[in-house]
Amino acid sequence: MIVCTLASGSKGNSTYVASSSTKILIDLGTTSMYVEKKLKEIEVDPKDINAILISHTHSDHINGLKVFVKKYNPTLFLTEKMLKDINQIFPVTNYVIIDDNFYIDDMSVKVIKTSHDASDSNGYIIESDGKSVVYITDTGYINQKNHKYLKNKNIYVFESNYDVEMLLNGKYPYYLKQRILSDRGHLSNKDSSYYLSKFIGKDTKKVILAHLSHENNEPSIAYNTLKNKLIDENINFNDIIVSTQEDRTELIKI
Repeated sequence: MIVCTLASGSKGNSTYVASSSTKILIDLGTTSMYVEKKLKEIEVDPKDINAILISHTHSDHINGLKVFVKKYNPTLFLTEKMLKDINQIFPVTNYVIIDDNFYIDDMSVKVIKTSHDASDSNGYIIESDGKSVVYITDTGYINQKNHKYLKNKNIYVFESNYDVEMLLNGKYPYYLKQRILSDRGHLSNKDSSYYLSKFIGKDTKKVILAHLSHENNEPSIAYNTLKNKLIDENINFNDIIVSTQEDRTELIKI
């Protein structure tokens, strides 16, 4: 499998995942033009994107969807509530309503329900040819019942949204701080590090820290929070990268 986070942050998110025969995007919250450009940088023709998997319908995850769908007509995989939301923006005709487990060609996908202040929100575990990718962003916590499914996967694209001190001492209004801190908000660096310290296993090859806040985080803080937590837990793991809003990550192959 191949993974490349094309953009990640409060202004737009999109991640490319490919198996031996299938190419998909998870979300398309930047402009379609930006995603097309980044796909071409990694030698992927946008018209070869088979499907787009939607995590939820906040604007930073679907902003470029209308234009991209009109140009290339990929199949959207989304829930009933997400479909209703998007139909209020543009009519969706090529779609599949998803449930707990489903397939996109040779990819098996397991839904991990997330906790966010959207009409519906999902994380995903994508597997193909014995390889696995976890995508979890935009959630206030991860339900204990899902921990067993999330352990020892090959690649984690995992939210590390904010540093608590930066948020509390920052310029956001009180109501917005409370929203972010709530169990329907986002994962802090500390939260993210706690979960990843439980999930990383012997088969884990790479962790991509995702959806960093521009106002309330720094890449170095997110990275060091996770690294220090792993050291504290005696976990020897160094393959950590931090995704950004402005550019794609390296192309990761497993």
